[in-house]
Amino acid sequence: MRSFHCTCGNQTFFDNSQCVACGNELGFCPSCRELVALLPTATGGFQCGNSECNAELQKCFNYVEHNICNRCVSASTALEQNLCDCCRFSETIPDLTVEGNLKKWARLESAKRRLFYDLDQLGLPYGKASDGIDPPLRFDFKADVIRPNDFWRSFGKSENVYTGHDTGQITINIREADDVEREKLRVDLGEAQRTLIGHFRHEIGHFYWDLLVKGRCEPEFIAVFGDHNQPTYADALDAYYKNGPAPEWRESYISAYATMHPWEDFAETWASYLDMISTLDTTSHNGLDNPMNPIESDLVAMVTEYQRLGIIFNEVSRSFGLLDVVPEIFVSPVVDKLEFIHQLVLQGREMNGALQPALNTLATVGT
Repeated sequence: MRSFHCTCGNQTFFDNSQCVACGNELGFCPSCRELVALLPTATGGFQCGNSECNAELQKCFNYVEHNICNRCVSASTALEQNLCDCCRFSETIPDLTVEGNLKKWARLESAKRRLFYDLDQLGLPYGKASDGIDPPLRFDFKADVIRPNDFWRSFGKSENVYTGHDTGQITINIREADDVEREKLRVDLGEAQRTLIGHFRHEIGHFYWDLLVKGRCEPEFIAVFGDHNQPTYADALDAYYKNGPAPEWRESYISAYATMHPWEDFAETWASYLDMISTLDTTSHNGLDNPMNPIESDLVAMVTEYQRLGIIFNEVSRSFGLLDVVPEIFVSPVVDKLEFIHQLVLQGREMNGALQPALNTLATVGT
C-alpha cells in the first residue's frame, strides 16, 4: 500500500479522511486514483485537490451518512445511491440499530477497500451483473440471529451465518470484525493468520476460480491442485473436520486448511499471493526494497524477496511479542501453485483489458 500527500505537503494514508496537519477533508478520487484534499466548491460539491486532476467530486453516500468510507464519486457519474466504486458491492450491511455494529461495518468496509486496491493494482476484472460480469461480485455482512434473553441455546441452520462464497456472493459474519471473537476462533481453529483482510483475500479466491478457472482451464488446475470433483466438497469437508490435516501437510500446502479440498487449496494460495503482492507494493513505496511490478516481475523473484522480507518482519514482530507476519513456508509445490495463480492473474488482466471499455461506458451512463 502506498501513501499519499495532502495539498499542505503532509503525508497521508489510505484510510485517512482528514489531514492531521492542516485539517483538510480527504477523499479517494476515482479519476486520478489518489487520496486527495477535498476542496469545497460553490455548488456544494468538491474539487479534487490534485492539481493535475481537478475533477468535480461528491462524497460517497456512506462517507456522508455513516462516515465509514473515505471515497468519492465523480460529480458527473450517476451510480446507484451515490455509492462509491467499493461500497456499491455491499448488498447487505449489519443492523445499525445494534450497538457496536457501525464500528464493525466500518472495519469490514476498510478491509474491502484494501482488497479492491489489490485487485486494481493487478488489473483483475470484477463487477456487478449490470457491468456484464458473470458471476457478479457482491458482499453480505451479517450477524448470527439471537433471540432476546436467549443466549445459551444452539443456533438453527437459518440463524448461524457462515463466512464463505457462493457464485460471486461473499458472506462474512460480522463477528470477524470483533478482535476478541476473531482471536478466539484463530486459536480454536489453529490458524496462524486470521484477519479481516485475510478473509476477503481468501473468499475472493473462490470468486476468481469461478471467473477464471471454471470451464476455462480446469484440467490445468487439476494437474497442479488436484481433482476438485473427487472427493466431493461435502465429503472432503466432513473428513477434514473429523480427521484434521495430514501430519506432513507442510511439505505440499500453504496452510493446514488448504489440505481440505482443491478449492480451498486454491483460495488459501490465492490469499497468500495477494499477501505477497500487497507486501511488495508497500515496501516498494516506502523505500525498503527495489520496486517490483507484480505484472512484469518473475514469480520466483517475488517469492524470494517476500521470504527475505518475511524473515525481517517476523523478527521485528517477535521482538514485540507478537505473531509472525509471514508464517508460511514456500516449499516447491507451493511455489508451483503460486506460479499457476500468477499466470492466471496475467490472463485475468488480459480479460479485463477487453472488458474495460464496456465497463467505462456503463460507469458513465450509470447502472
